[in-house]
Formats: sequence, structure tokens, C-alpha cells
Amino acid sequence: MELDLDKMSLRELRDLRNKVEKAISTFEDRRKREAIAAVENAAREFGFSLADLADAKQNRSKVAPKYANPADPQATWTGRGRKPRWVIEALDAGRKLEDLEI
Repeated sequence: MELDLDKMSLRELRDLRNKVEKAISTFEDRRKREAIAAVENAAREFGFSLADLADAKQNRSKVAPKYANPADPQATWTGRGRKPRWVIEALDAGRKLEDLEI
């Protein structure tokens, strides 16, 4: 089926655009549902539900702080991730990371 867009009126073109946008939207929704079903099936194969796996990610335990800012003991850092500015400044000033341990 080939459309001759040049022969279509503005109204026909807009109707066609709306139909295409709706088809794309329903296609994406359908693909999302298929993806969710596939993930649920994979989780079920391992004896879990999708909710179990989503819960597991949210229930990570917090890591206790390992370092504290000498100038402001409320400012702490676990030693994971990006170094806070106060740690970088202390290291640049010649302090060692061990000096900042709690």
C-alpha cells in the first residue's frame, strides 16, 4: 500500500498523522507489556516475582560513615563514591585519609 501524500488534503494528512501517532503509541505500549511479561517469566523461573526483585533492590542496607569532616563532624562520608569537597580539600592540604577516619 503506497500513499500519494501530495494528493492528500491537509485534513487527510492530519488524520493520517493522528493514526500513525496512535499506532506508534499502542505499539510501544504493547512492547512494554511484552517486556514486563518476559521479565516476570524470567523471575518466576528463579522462584521470584517481579515485586520480590524490585523490593530486593530497594532494601539495600545503608553503609555506616567511615570519615568525618574535622571542621564539621556532621559532614560524613562512607568512603564510597565520589569524594566530598571537604575530603579533597583536606587531602590537598596535606592530610591523609586516615586522619579523617571516625
